[in-house]
Amino acid sequence: MKPIFTFAASLLLAGGLSAQSLNSEPPVALDKLSVTAHRDELTTLPGDFPATRVTIAAAQIEEAVNLVDTEDAVKYFPSIFLRKRNYGDTQPVMATRTWGVSSSARSLVYADGVLLTALIANNNSIGAPRWGLVAPTEIAHIDVMYGPFSAAYPGNSMGAVMEIATRMPDRREATLSQTMAWQGFDLYGTHATYRTAQTAATIGDRVGKFSFWVSANYQDSHSQPLTYVTAATFPSGTTGGYAETNKLGAAANVLGAGGLLHTRMANGKFKAAYDFSATVRLTYTLGLWRNDADSTVETYLKNAAGQPTYAGQSGFASGYYHLLQEHSAHSLDLKVHPTDEWSFEATASVYHIDTDKQSLPTTASATSAAAPGFGTAGRAAVLSGTGWTTLDLKAIWQPGGKTAAHTVTFGAHDDRERLFNPTYNTSDWQAGGPYTSVATEGDGRTWTQALFAEDGWRLAPSLKATYGLRYENWRAYDGLNVNGGTTVHQPRLSADRVSPKGTLTWEFAPRWSVTASVGQAYRFATVAELYQLVSTGSTFTAPNANLKPDNDLSAELRLERTFEHGSVRVSLFQDDVHDAIISQFNPLVAGSSQLYSYLSNVDHVRAQGVEVAVQESDALIRGLDFSGSVTYLDARTLALSGRASATASPTAAIGQRLPNIPDVRASFVATYHLDHRWSVTLAGRYSAMMWTTLDNTDVHPNTYQGFTSWFVADARVNARLGRNWSAGVGVDNLLDRKYFLFHPFPQRTVVADVKSTF
Repeated sequence: MKPIFTFAASLLLAGGLSAQSLNSEPPVALDKLSVTAHRDELTTLPGDFPATRVTIAAAQIEEAVNLVDTEDAVKYFPSIFLRKRNYGDTQPVMATRTWGVSSSARSLVYADGVLLTALIANNNSIGAPRWGLVAPTEIAHIDVMYGPFSAAYPGNSMGAVMEIATRMPDRREATLSQTMAWQGFDLYGTHATYRTAQTAATIGDRVGKFSFWVSANYQDSHSQPLTYVTAATFPSGTTGGYAETNKLGAAANVLGAGGLLHTRMANGKFKAAYDFSATVRLTYTLGLWRNDADSTVETYLKNAAGQPTYAGQSGFASGYYHLLQEHSAHSLDLKVHPTDEWSFEATASVYHIDTDKQSLPTTASATSAAAPGFGTAGRAAVLSGTGWTTLDLKAIWQPGGKTAAHTVTFGAHDDRERLFNPTYNTSDWQAGGPYTSVATEGDGRTWTQALFAEDGWRLAPSLKATYGLRYENWRAYDGLNVNGGTTVHQPRLSADRVSPKGTLTWEFAPRWSVTASVGQAYRFATVAELYQLVSTGSTFTAPNANLKPDNDLSAELRLERTFEHGSVRVSLFQDDVHDAIISQFNPLVAGSSQLYSYLSNVDHVRAQGVEVAVQESDALIRGLDFSGSVTYLDARTLALSGRASATASPTAAIGQRLPNIPDVRASFVATYHLDHRWSVTLAGRYSAMMWTTLDNTDVHPNTYQGFTSWFVADARVNARLGRNWSAGVGVDNLLDRKYFLFHPFPQRTVVADVKSTF
């Protein structure tokens, strides 16, 4: 595959490098999932995004997707996987073509210019995008763009960028909707049905120059077990439980279920816009989100008297907790388009974690599971005070207006992140206090400032080159680690990087185009990556915080053929990354023979693959719309100075597949319109298994904490019941596939919804 990328680079050097910025204004309505490289109508400011882009509109989502949470809307996008474990999940990380789960900071998710991706971490927990700030009923359209090929975005775009645009009304309108879901779950000793209920309402209007939109969403959900309590041996004096092995083949007997989560989640959004003139608009958005959740456990063990018991297993204590979260977000956006030659935009946003506390016990009863079942003492993990701010200034200059040969985009960016994450010991975990001492703490701040410029140059009617450059200055400071009585103040860090970008598109025949893209991307370490605590059993050690940024050279060669009612696209892509931040075993002290597992720089990794995407309306028969994609990826470790495990040989990981990334991923959606009111959809998603170790020693993937291969089929019937009513009913995981992606994932689930528009 290397000669292809050499050819792509040669094309870029011959024609010039480029990229264009994207802004989030509503697109022209599409009838189906659209895979495209250029959509000028998506932006108020002129310009287009040079990389592959997939767009889906609200009408398409309502018709084809069993939509409960906002992230459900993109589950059929090419090469995209959302690690959503349950309805109301607060940790759905987005995986992309070249980066899998546990890489939350290697992609970006925005909603109306507000950064939802939590660049405080790069993991499957606190790093997940804050999807709860967007209600499903708000969505106008969603765009996903692949690769770091625009200088308008930071190096975190090395996987993909998602832009969610929410609605603004042209006249008075209101909606009221109700969604219900029922999951039947049957695994080990748990046999139950879990229900979710969601109510949503919106209202909006335009009065002269002023328009507003208000939405509210409340969800009450119950999840299947998210964790299991395991042990190498069954506790003495007990019966029950299930003999099992872990992903490495060692004994991990299942003693009970944990993480049976009951969430009561609410969000509200107020969005107001004022048009000072035909060329000036100011928009303010306020978002509020609250989550009140309780997690319970279920033991499979019985004591000598035949009564349920926790047998003193601490896993039952860690799976039993209360979580209270209250987050808020503000954004202010000013668009100015004074002439055909000039456009300006300024966007500022603040995301603040006002309250975020998880309280749990530390010990479980050794005799029974009867109340209280757990000790009074416990811990409280706190994120309150954590948050981030962003500021983006953009301008576009088209000398000569819309017919100009050049479109020059330039701007500045500022983002600041603060992580405050202590875990306190408490004498009464149910009361949440008082705090008796600090168990562990990892705090810190990062600050990135950037300048960028790009030029889109129409060399000929069929040939367009774009070239761009991004400069970034990054700082990390106030790093603090606490472990009991030990406190470590981490050193201040700073770095500068320059990233060139570029694309060349040639429309070499009617309806045919070929596009070559190359982009350099530097992804700087997040606060959590820098200031994590390294653990060995119950012992914690402060890490070496001197992490280099991911250094990614990304390339794509795309061939596309459009038809009257569809398109076919083939994309060859490659990410060549030096200093990739991945967990491996290294000494904390130079020259020591003691190895610890912690995040450090893996010298060299490479991911290269091919993606084929097709979409067509009236496919085979009139009324049948089809879209689908297949992605193959070969991602391997080429060089590392650490070890895959404490006992692995120095070369055990060389040539092995990278963790958390499948080599094959596919999806399809087929919707048949019986008439203008009724439609039937059948969809499917597939993923090959994923290794979770650098040396690929996973021998039993379909078990708790393993990542197996899986295929899930979904179905939906949607009806427009007159002018003001619509309803749908569907099934996710129609074939009732039982599979693990670390956690046990949902089994067959029935979803029904009804919506009224006033």
